[in-house]
Amino acid sequence: MNIRHKSKILTPIILTISIVQIVPPSSVAADKTIFKDQAQRAKLVGKHMLSLQWLQFMNNMYGNATVTDKDGVLWLKGEQRAKGKEKGYVTVDGRITEVSSHAFKFNGKIASSVSHINDGKECVRSGDMNFVAKGGRKYWRLQEMQSPCSEVTDYVDLYFK
Repeated sequence: MNIRHKSKILTPIILTISIVQIVPPSSVAADKTIFKDQAQRAKLVGKHMLSLQWLQFMNNMYGNATVTDKDGVLWLKGEQRAKGKEKGYVTVDGRITEVSSHAFKFNGKIASSVSHINDGKECVRSGDMNFVAKGGRKYWRLQEMQSPCSEVTDYVDLYFK
């Protein structure tokens, strides 16, 4: 359909507007945790001790972490905080995506700060990471040990219940 306006013929423009709903990541349904070894589920779900060796050396105290099962998805959340004049912490927060006989895959964030490393600034690892229990160890250790913020090696350990 054309419209005549004075001496010009105008062709209307058809505009289509789409409404898109943006859903925050926390409300998106996560894929269920894959279990390659079902026996490990009982070992993971529950409360655990958590440590970063630098904080362990300073205080000889462990932090706490909890693995919860929400609709078939395992979530890991925990922290260790230094007490006293030496400041420092490590936090873990994310999803366990896969569990095998001696390891699990984690997708999330690990943040740490130690007063004498990286000028005490927070160092963040995020994305896919791996925790493995080797030999006779009674804990799973983060395999991406090289700090992304300095030249130190960080041992982030989640202990068996």
